Amino acid sequence: MPKRMKHIWAFKEFYLMLLPGVVYYLVYKYVPMYGVIIAFKDFNMMEGILGSSWADPWYKYFQQFYESPYFTQLLTNTFLISIYKLIFGMVPPIILAILLNETKVRWFKSLVQTLSYMPHFLSWVIIYGILIMFLSQDSGILNRWIVDAGGDSIPFLTSTEWFRSVLVGSEIWQNLGWGAIIYLAAIAGIDPTLYEAGRVDGASRLKMVWHITLPGIRHVIILLLILRLGHMLDAGFEQIYILYNVQVYPVADILDTWVFRTGLEQWNYSLASAVGLFKSVIGLILVYISNTLSKRWGEGIW
Repeated sequence: MPKRMKHIWAFKEFYLMLLPGVVYYLVYKYVPMYGVIIAFKDFNMMEGILGSSWADPWYKYFQQFYESPYFTQLLTNTFLISIYKLIFGMVPPIILAILLNETKVRWFKSLVQTLSYMPHFLSWVIIYGILIMFLSQDSGILNRWIVDAGGDSIPFLTSTEWFRSVLVGSEIWQNLGWGAIIYLAAIAGIDPTLYEAGRVDGASRLKMVWHITLPGIRHVIILLLILRLGHMLDAGFEQIYILYNVQVYPVADILDTWVFRTGLEQWNYSLASAVGLFKSVIGLILVYISNTLSKRWGEGIW
């Protein structure tokens, strides 16, 4: 028996546990890659993928997307919203995880964890209803407070000045507690003797957080950062599609929402596939660059 087969047989239980995940990715991630050729064809649903004729020239739909008058606006909005979510969304879960780890009152810790996790399980439709209740210009609770204080009501959901802030804020609120779970797990893996040594040396809790906790979860922070950079062009289709309106198109319309309206609603699947392939290539490049840069600090995915 070859050495590799002996190794697999020796750890067969682990490979059996791995098998469902491998099958999932093969069926739902790799096999559908066959459909990417639609981006290079004049796709016709009646003729199918193989029966449809090739686009002339082959980059026809990429050129159509590039020459669209909305190309610059879409790319700018997508990158800006993603960058805002990345910058303002990475730190709060880390802070929450550290605060929960430092909390000694168990019932209070459990209460905060439960309350912070709950929004993750709410759909964006429900969250939109909550935002309407709080931020509506006519009847929102927040605007009522502003008006009662002598100010003017603010169109949070229809203003180009405020809409991106609403997107980023609601995203942070929904994923704050859920994102903290990963960092709490990473903190739990830090050697407790390091904290004991810090106490012996007279280090305060703040110094132990800075010199022990944060360096101990650095690899997890970098890993999640790399993975999120790979999705820079995924600015949150479901959230934006439910929350946005015509008045905020200039600052909220992203690649996915434009593809949905222009590509899928108008049955232009070739254009939709071309933009999807464009996003995937950019994401791959970003992951490779970020992974290469992260290796300078001794961390990386591969």
